[in-house]
Amino acid sequence: MVTAAVGSGWLALTSPNTVDDITEVWSLPVSRATLDVMRDAGLSLPRNDPRQYDDLAGEWWRPDGAFAMLHWLARARAALVPPAARPGALLVDLGCGAGLLAPHLVGKGYRHVGVDLTRSALIQAADHGVTVVNGDATAVPLADGCADVVAAGELLEHVPDWRAAVAQACRLLRPGGLLVLDTLNDTALSRLVAVRIAERLPTVPRGIHDPRLFVDDRELVAECARHGVDLRVRGVRPAVPGLLRWLLRRARGIGTPPDQVPRIVPTASAAVLYQGHGVRDG
Repeated sequence: MVTAAVGSGWLALTSPNTVDDITEVWSLPVSRATLDVMRDAGLSLPRNDPRQYDDLAGEWWRPDGAFAMLHWLARARAALVPPAARPGALLVDLGCGAGLLAPHLVGKGYRHVGVDLTRSALIQAADHGVTVVNGDATAVPLADGCADVVAAGELLEHVPDWRAAVAQACRLLRPGGLLVLDTLNDTALSRLVAVRIAERLPTVPRGIHDPRLFVDDRELVAECARHGVDLRVRGVRPAVPGLLRWLLRRARGIGTPPDQVPRIVPTASAAVLYQGHGVRDG
């Protein structure tokens, strides 16, 4: 196993992908022990604490589990990614989690490299063909201009400094490279829908979001422009009929067939959830 220093600007890409291929960059030591101590003391984790993903490790690939909507968003994000234009094209997946984007990239011709803080998620991503890096999205140990595509799905609303993550995403792109992302807007409506309402549903983990980290779409567009990426954004949401059918099936304990999962569709307003794509200038 190769260790790369944060900011070293390179990554040893090994094959095949196994747990031993995880490149240690920036991990959370003794996080499991810390969780156990907190539980013994009757305490809960603060909002948006990345250690909660260890507790939720078994949910990533459950199509009707806590991360179901991340599957729907991954499919919609992948739809923005064109087939690779050259041999050896690289797609860097920031905040890759357990690799939910991977099935939707099959046949597009990219080498899929995923960066995430949570080792338990990366173990699963490696099992799905992702070359994994245990690292921070605000200090990615990859070379400038290495990526044909950078994906940042449901990431920016989870990092304390989203501008630093955007700077990294843009830095990684080669001229003409594509940035695709989705995140939650910094609005009262978004906080109501994504936190106060959503977290009352059995399908959403409590405390998964900190609304203070939500990202204003206009500020995001401006920040991307500072780094040479012309980002276009649009509001998205799950299609209502499919969402209602999915909720009903889940309440009855009935699994949803893959061809009937809710689809993410454009909406007139970006006030809650929005998607962005843009090309880095030459």
